[in-house]
Amino acid sequence: MLNPKVCVVIVTYGNRWLFLSAVLQRVLSFTQIQNVVVVDNASEYNVKQHASDIKVTVLTNSINLGSAGGYKQGIAYAHTQTTCDFIWLLDDDNLPDTTALDILLNKWTEIPGANDKKALFCLREDRAAHIQIAKGSDWHRYYLVPNNFLGFHLLRILTNQYKKLTGQYKIQGSYKDSVVIPYVPYGGLLMHRETVSKIGYPEERLFLYVDDSEYTYRVTQQSGKIWLVPAARVVDIDTSQGINYKKQPLHSQLLDEWSFRTYYHIRNRIYFYSRVAITNKFMFAVNKVIFMAYLYLISLLSGRQKEFEKLAVAVNDGLHGKLGKAGTEKF
Repeated sequence: MLNPKVCVVIVTYGNRWLFLSAVLQRVLSFTQIQNVVVVDNASEYNVKQHASDIKVTVLTNSINLGSAGGYKQGIAYAHTQTTCDFIWLLDDDNLPDTTALDILLNKWTEIPGANDKKALFCLREDRAAHIQIAKGSDWHRYYLVPNNFLGFHLLRILTNQYKKLTGQYKIQGSYKDSVVIPYVPYGGLLMHRETVSKIGYPEERLFLYVDDSEYTYRVTQQSGKIWLVPAARVVDIDTSQGINYKKQPLHSQLLDEWSFRTYYHIRNRIYFYSRVAITNKFMFAVNKVIFMAYLYLISLLSGRQKEFEKLAVAVNDGLHGKLGKAGTEKF
């Protein structure tokens, strides 16, 4: 494709100009960027005043619509109000390498498939699973494990422990040129406008967390492929939630770091996985009972009974499709 036109979509919130300014400076230096759409999710400062550039459009919201609502708004604007060929999604702290966009666009012409049958994703090296998949590990090890409950599966315990101890899960060596991955976060995804025409916009009822998984998995469900391109890098210049948690005996991170983020993550993961990864309802029920019993015991030992009760509500909401922005009593 000669002279492709790219529109970047970024969602921001709070007081994150330190990160957003670095990302804007980088993407505006790319010659292929025609438009940058910044969705201001009720930030604490005037984003429009700070992000003044002829290529930048700021969509200002008086309330935070979450990542789902924000990206829905931004993607819809890019899709309907610009003439771009590609839409490139970035978080407000996703700093692309100087060569990342060139690599993605060159790779687009090399990878077979119609415009609406493929999407490309940058490597973010703070994600351990992506590192292993980029080196050739089977993505089924990490994603869409049938009948798992929040990552727990009774029949995989011994196998997983054996492979961890023997190093079979730790692939060494160099990255592959490109590998298929079933779904990805928003930040780093490049897709053609024809893909958006096919898969639509994010599900705003998910509000926050896993909305990106549900949205991008639609590419796979529509017989397309998402290609992880390791040479195209994005660096997260802010620390991800929960990355510094230190494991303790008789504790659970889900309970120790309970917050609105945990609620949405659990609710939405249960909702998403219960619709795409349950092949045996009995096995799923067994995994659910055992893992919830384990968490209940941990809550008693660590003094986190209230957090466990809220976690149980999140699980129930996910199973019954009770979505939308939740009340603070659930946090």
